[in-house]
Amino acid sequence: MGKFEIKTTNSGKTMFNLKAGNGQVILTSEQYNSKSACENGIESVRTNSQNDDRFERKTAKDGSPYFNLKASNGQVIGKSEMYSSTSAMENGIASVKKNAPDADVDDNS
Repeated sequence: MGKFEIKTTNSGKTMFNLKAGNGQVILTSEQYNSKSACENGIESVRTNSQNDDRFERKTAKDGSPYFNLKASNGQVIGKSEMYSSTSAMENGIASVKKNAPDADVDDNS
């Protein structure tokens, strides 16, 4: 089962990673000014991850595929790692869809 891990950055902001059951990071948030804003971001991931239209599939300058998860207002709420292939990226999206809705939250902030 996946989990959200909340942590405090070196600059004092709060962020989260969504990890798959194997411990691999599948989505990384922006940095938030408050823990409550970070928690709202987690809820937004839970909701928006169930709508395929919210996944923006992209290609980095070096050709690596990756994706952003966007909220209904178009704001990016999470970014993926760089993948070796489009099919690997699609597997990452499927993992976010599967894990996000009922992932536990581990607060390490």
